[in-house]
Order: sequence, then structure tokens, then C-alpha cells
Amino acid sequence: MGKKLTSVKEKIEPGKEFSLEDAVKFLKESSYAKFDETVDLALNLGVDPRKSEQMVRGTVVLPHGIGKKVRVLVFAKGEKEKEALDAGADFVGAEDLVDKISKGWLDFDKSVATPDVMGLVGKLGKILGPRGLMPNPKLGTVTFDIARTVKEIKAGKVEYKAEKAGIVHVPIGKISFDTDKLLENAKSVINSIIKAKPATSKGKYLKKISISSTMGPGIAVDPASLGKGV
Repeated sequence: MGKKLTSVKEKIEPGKEFSLEDAVKFLKESSYAKFDETVDLALNLGVDPRKSEQMVRGTVVLPHGIGKKVRVLVFAKGEKEKEALDAGADFVGAEDLVDKISKGWLDFDKSVATPDVMGLVGKLGKILGPRGLMPNPKLGTVTFDIARTVKEIKAGKVEYKAEKAGIVHVPIGKISFDTDKLLENAKSVINSIIKAKPATSKGKYLKKISISSTMGPGIAVDPASLGKGV
């Protein structure tokens, strides 16, 4: 552990939980990296993702984006190809893109597809699936509403999914963001995850919340400090 990280950790009392606002302020004040770190929100949920009815998965549009350019690829043909380009997609095509990706090209961050070309795109499942790049109807990335979907992703739409231990990690911006912008992004994520609570989830749903930057320690947030309307 580096001296700078140790120094930051020493400022946090063992077992201390911050309000969300204080956690964000502490994170910004204690940042020491020489680059613009990503800020990550982690929520430990009272669910068992191994049970399909308790899987927590969804998307949310961050009011202030994530602070980086998202390269969007769209699998589409005909008029939908033009619609995607007009909406700001970085790469658009069908067979040509499937061929390019099958040969190892992966210079994009998100992909969207119209339902009529999913037969083609399905061939890329083993390449795109493990990387989280496969279009998915549950996440709204298999759709004929191409323009809206591309614009939302460009504006800061992020996906979240509970891991095996019931933990959800979501990027909420950069350390250079104003405190208010990070707070609004964090609250949007938390509200979305609260709405996604499975009906079969029993007991405490938001068990633990923490916020961290790329190089910084996790700072515990008191779930009780959020109130009912986050």
C-alpha cells in the first residue's frame, strides 16, 4: 500500500460511516492522483443473485454523464443505419462490423442492435458476451428506437448488475466533477436500484454503500442518512 493511500486511510475512523454528501466531499479533498480518477459507487444488496427472481439489473441515465466519451456501435441496416449516424453513433453497419469484430476489432464501449439483425449479431456472443458488449433486450440495447437509445448512451446512460455476492458497482463520474454533480449522479443510481428491488428480497435491501475513486480507499456511506426519497 502506498504512503499516500495509507495517509488517506488514517484520516478515516474505523467503522465510521459518512453521509453521502460528506463522503463525496472527503473523496474530493483527499484525492492525490495525477489523473482525473473515476468515482465508483458500490452497493451491497440484500439479494441472492443466484436466484433469477432476485437478480438486480437495469440502466440509469446519469444527469451529468460519466465524464468520458462513449464510443457507440450500432448494428443496423437501411433507414435505421442513417438514423443511428444522425443520432451520433460512432460505428454503424451489419455484416461488415460482424466480420471486423470476429477478426478481433473491439474499439468501442457500447453496442446497440435492431431486432432484425440479431441473427447476425448472435454469432459474436462468445466475443461480446464476456466483455459486457453484447446488445441485450433487457437493457434496451436491442431496439428499433435507435436514435433515442444512442442519444441516451452518449448522454451518460450506464448499466448495472448485481454480482455473485449481491454487490453492484456503478461509475458515477470523475473526481473533477463538482460535488453537487457527483451527488446527483449517485442519487440517480441509488434511486434506480431501489426501484429495481425484487419482490422476493427479504430483510434489509441496502445493506452497505461505499464510494471510492480509482486510487482512493472505499468510504462507507450510512444508508440511513439517505432518507426515503434519496
